[in-house]
Amino acid sequence: RVGPAGASMGSLGRCLARSLPRGQPGLSPLGPRCYGSAPAALQERTLLVAKPDAVRRRLLGDIIQRFERRGFKLVAMKLLQVDRGLVDRHYEQLRLKPFYPALVTYMTSGPVVAMVWEGYDVVRCTRAMVGDSSAVGTIRGDLSVHITRNVVHASDSVETAQREIGFWFQRDELVAWDSRDRDNLYGL
Repeated sequence: RVGPAGASMGSLGRCLARSLPRGQPGLSPLGPRCYGSAPAALQERTLLVAKPDAVRRRLLGDIIQRFERRGFKLVAMKLLQVDRGLVDRHYEQLRLKPFYPALVTYMTSGPVVAMVWEGYDVVRCTRAMVGDSSAVGTIRGDLSVHITRNVVHASDSVETAQREIGFWFQRDELVAWDSRDRDNLYGL
């Protein structure tokens, strides 16, 4: 597919192009985009965890900036040293995999930054933004150095995001706030 400026569109471009149905309020002059603080009916949340390699390499600013530029709203963030119990709950489906002990060692090797981002279609757009380590223009493509040091974790579905957010945050740690950009982003 080709975007508004004639550029080729990969999965990130398709995420942007499918974010809002055509003819809906909130279309930018360049077409639909993934926007942040949407009306309540359009909001969803996702978990993003900057892993120990991202913290050690001081990549947090770049990661956060990408989400802010996309228009998503940060509703929770904390720096923490992860313990084995949290890793086991979070990665329960991987416990029987041969690489699991190395994953536990890696995730507990240093501090992580857990974040909850909110916005329209945020789960799907975040997955496109994260990408894989070979996709230039994505977080992993631009910042990771090896598949086992892939910088971030992102929830893969709305249901998974709800469950994972519950592992990392208490309900009262999620901050409800008005970013005051709804009119600019959605034309409401």
